[in-house]
Amino acid sequence: MRENGFGYIIQTDDDGFLKVSRMGVNEARLLYRFFSGPVRPVIFAIGVIALIAAFFVKGKKKYLAIAVAAVSVFAYLISVSISSSANSVIIGQAGTDPVLISDAGTGSDAAGSMSIVDSDPESIPDYSGADYIELNGNMPCFNEWDLNNISGEHYSDLDGLGRCGTAYALLDRSMMPKGKREEMGHIKPSGWRQRKYEGLVDADPPFLYNRSHLIARALAGEEANEKNLITGTRYMNATTMLPWEEMVMRYIEANGNKHVLYRVTPYFKGDELLARGVEMEAYSVEDGGRLCYHVFVYNVQPGIELDYATGRNRLSE
Repeated sequence: MRENGFGYIIQTDDDGFLKVSRMGVNEARLLYRFFSGPVRPVIFAIGVIALIAAFFVKGKKKYLAIAVAAVSVFAYLISVSISSSANSVIIGQAGTDPVLISDAGTGSDAAGSMSIVDSDPESIPDYSGADYIELNGNMPCFNEWDLNNISGEHYSDLDGLGRCGTAYALLDRSMMPKGKREEMGHIKPSGWRQRKYEGLVDADPPFLYNRSHLIARALAGEEANEKNLITGTRYMNATTMLPWEEMVMRYIEANGNKHVLYRVTPYFKGDELLARGVEMEAYSVEDGGRLCYHVFVYNVQPGIELDYATGRNRLSE
């Protein structure tokens, strides 16, 4: 066991995996995405190439190829171990005690709870540089009524300006998609003023806006549902919302028939057509909130100025 320069304890658990203690969820998410994303395929490819080369070269080059292949196998196992440890932190909130719903909830238990965007929108601070902020001490606003009465999935009707409202569901593995994706290009959510920004938007083609699902398709299988789609920047949809959605998806995949109470509320300020962001709440039911978070994710795109009243956009000055 040792402590690294960042103050995290690194040790080996009973199964031989590296265990990282005192790791925050944000750090764990970065480690998971790094070691499960770009690093592991590169290591694997190097190992395969070295192993193939070992069959075609002789002498010292053969031994070198075998050594590279062996090192690649070791590095690959290390990457699996680190990402596994990080994933367990993400799913289990670093082994914290279960959160009591009565502690997390707000409002009367005689009726369903409300998100902060719906109950107190003025308390949502304007964007100040952070991709997201925690709300209510990172505790969702669900109460006992929600826990005992919500089932399936629910989407608010569009308002008079064509804007989405709160979407919530009691998620489980059976709701995950099994078929092909549906076409949704015909849906134009409120604030849809599409433009391309070469070099600023990480997409091909580099369109600024995505049709952002409130409840991700990967969680509930909803695709071309206009009540579940808002105009979101590519950055919000693919970078800042995605880790929170993946956290829920991994929990459901890893925990059989357990359920997650989940709610996403878009925040439209006044009569604005483009959402300022989305409030995301999640609470795992059967284990008393081992998965539990409450965040607000901002609808922004670095380098681009957005007019939330209309959805128009331009390069930042």
